[in-house]
Amino acid sequence: MTLADRLRQRLRDATGDVDVVDEGHYPPADGGLFKQAAVLVAFVDRPHPTLLLTRRQPHLRSHPDQVAFPGGGADFDDVDIIATALREAHEEIALPADAVTIIGALLPYRTGSGYCITPVVATIPPDLPLVPHPGEVSHVFEARCDHVFDPALLERKSALWQGATRQYWEVMVDGERVWGVTAGIIRNLSLILGLSAFPGALNRDVAA
Repeated sequence: MTLADRLRQRLRDATGDVDVVDEGHYPPADGGLFKQAAVLVAFVDRPHPTLLLTRRQPHLRSHPDQVAFPGGGADFDDVDIIATALREAHEEIALPADAVTIIGALLPYRTGSGYCITPVVATIPPDLPLVPHPGEVSHVFEARCDHVFDPALLERKSALWQGATRQYWEVMVDGERVWGVTAGIIRNLSLILGLSAFPGALNRDVAA
């Protein structure tokens, strides 16, 4: 089975379909409506699969200098939320849409900053010539799945934000701090895929 086949099977085994709900999050801090957004959760098809991640530029107004999945807000011209994820990934890191194999879109992850983020799970081949957009992304890197899905390495932390104590997840990857929404999506996915008990299950020398 290919990596894409294994991921589809794990999602179906967990949910009966590829749409799943996350653990739930806070209402928008300003009391308004959630803004629709999507991220591309791209598994790189290596013998030991990895997740494709970016670090945002430090001058950005929203989540500066943070690690994130490629993605962003929905545009009026996007035909659906998968199109949003693909468009944003192409704009941010020049990831060609025809190199992406879509697995499925999970139900949204709502954030206290007012975004309703749909994680779009996909696979991509290794060693694509990705080019970070200089105005948005400082660099692109990969994190091994058997590392980021290891519950022993994923820590629950808390911080004061807008007058209230908020809890969040964090995992370190080769000196990169992955936390907040990105780490929360990773944790949810590890539970959905059944990887929290065996983080290396997607490795080619293990998976059938």
